[in-house]
Amino acid sequence: MNIMKDNLPRADAAMTTAQPVVFVVDAETSVRESLASLIRSAGWRPKLLSSAQEFLALPRIHAPCCLLLAVDLPDMSGIDLQQRISDRTDIPIIFLGNPGDISTTVKAMKAGAVEFLTKPFRNDIICSAMRDAIEQSCAAQRCEAGMSVFRQRYAALSRREREVLDLVLSGWMNRQIAAKLGISEITVKVHRGAMMRKMCADSFLSLLKTAMRLRLLSVTRTESSAARPLDTQIAMRSGSRCTSHAGASEGLCLRSATTARLTTQQAGLHASFDLLGSS
Repeated sequence: MNIMKDNLPRADAAMTTAQPVVFVVDAETSVRESLASLIRSAGWRPKLLSSAQEFLALPRIHAPCCLLLAVDLPDMSGIDLQQRISDRTDIPIIFLGNPGDISTTVKAMKAGAVEFLTKPFRNDIICSAMRDAIEQSCAAQRCEAGMSVFRQRYAALSRREREVLDLVLSGWMNRQIAAKLGISEITVKVHRGAMMRKMCADSFLSLLKTAMRLRLLSVTRTESSAARPLDTQIAMRSGSRCTSHAGASEGLCLRSATTARLTTQQAGLHASFDLLGSS
């Protein structure tokens, strides 16, 4: 089980089955028209632009897409445009440049470009690069759609439900949460139940995975027990259970929702989580 990738809600199917769009930003009309013909023959929809500003003025689309981007543009360089849209993981970039421009190629690839193609362009290579980029776009849009669902669930929580969520993730039992918040244990159970329903979590593990996707907490190996009201143990997939604080050092311990650090990713996070001492 991969705690960082599992548990994503299914994305809107219409988003990833729409006809892919390939943006072409190049100052040369002949290049744009030649690429447009190739894009149509592959079954995709071309969108031709002659400058970076034309591209930036376009609204975002809800379809798989990629960008064929010339290095040299009349208003700004392709590298500058790449930096301007660095947050748009849904639109992978394929650079179109001149042979021998090693420094620009290195900059583009380090910044996340899918490919850097040089003239003269081979149709089969361009089509292969576009296909890979569109697949990457589909994956990014599915991930973003799933994350949007998670954010909507969290936004639906009341202030009190968020307080209960934070304490539950920190390992507090109902009676401890009640004492902390100055409410009855029965009221805590009501808020906790409502929180679990709104988060669509049928178990602590499900809630934990969602919280990690939203970065409400992470996992750390080395937190002292004094900082936690309850030792939350993690039993490894082998089925062994930590039953004492001494045994916790061999597993993982959950810490505060706002300050934890993820230090076990290198080990793979292949674990089954067990909340001991639950109320």
